[in-house]
Amino acid sequence: MKFATYHDGSRDGQLWIVSRDLRSAVPATGIASSLLAAIEDWDSVAPRLAEVYERLNNHTEPFATRFEPERCLAPMPRSPQWLDASAFLNHGDLMDKAFNHPPKPDVKTIPLVYQGASDDFRGPLADVEFPDDAMMIDMEGEFGVILAPVAMGATADKALEQVRLIVQINDWSLRAVGPQEMRSGFGFIQAKPSTSFAPVAITPDELGPHWAEGRVALQLHVEINGRRVGDANGQEMHFSFGQIIAHCVRSRRLSAGTIVGSGTVSNVDRAAGSSCISEIRVIELLDQGQARTPFLTWGDRVRMEARMPDGSTPFGVIDQKVVQA
Repeated sequence: MKFATYHDGSRDGQLWIVSRDLRSAVPATGIASSLLAAIEDWDSVAPRLAEVYERLNNHTEPFATRFEPERCLAPMPRSPQWLDASAFLNHGDLMDKAFNHPPKPDVKTIPLVYQGASDDFRGPLADVEFPDDAMMIDMEGEFGVILAPVAMGATADKALEQVRLIVQINDWSLRAVGPQEMRSGFGFIQAKPSTSFAPVAITPDELGPHWAEGRVALQLHVEINGRRVGDANGQEMHFSFGQIIAHCVRSRRLSAGTIVGSGTVSNVDRAAGSSCISEIRVIELLDQGQARTPFLTWGDRVRMEARMPDGSTPFGVIDQKVVQA
């Protein structure tokens, strides 16, 4: 199934069911008012949502209308919790080499995860405001999952069974502020503005074989101002989503609607490009002795879309302009 959330003036928006080809949609009226409400009551509402989804794809749904991404908020405009990992070790390795960081002894066995702000997720086409472009505005192309409740101590296999939906993410970052906050030992506040999402959240079965071993095995195509900067594949995640979730529930449980991110999609093969500017700059520093690619500034546009082998975009498109607050 595929879902989107239209702006209707309420804080959680209105849940819509979207066809597989992203051409048509219908409100989930009488089933669930919002995606968060649907996730919290998933076992009850999922069969009814599936019936509507089937009619939508069979062109027999009488109330179907054209899908309108321009009306979309984030699929879940707010969440009980947002946990973001750094599961692509190639990204971390590049950063360590460029800045002579000491090796992290547990990096291959213990996932790196931080808790971010979950109260103000941004929609796929909304302009994104920042206070100052001297803060080194960066993007981070990621995949993520939305969870049913996960029990404390759940194994990776059990944790993966609680994945209900998959999402595509741009986790905006302010690189000038990040190092200061990391040195404090407390974590990110200013360095991590509101996160953006592609318009459509999908159930794992929609990806078929491209949802494999708890990973999204699709290329994430990233452009800045119409210029291709990367199409790295999500299958190179060192830790699966199941392993990341199991790490998070070692000492606590997770509530329905929790979103877990993969971290920047990054591949060892340099030909795949990058999903964030910091990685591009690090590669330039290592290969050329100097970082040349600038961070984002006012008017720059960032576009991200995961693509199936047939060229279709299961999550839709993130296409946003950077503007001054």
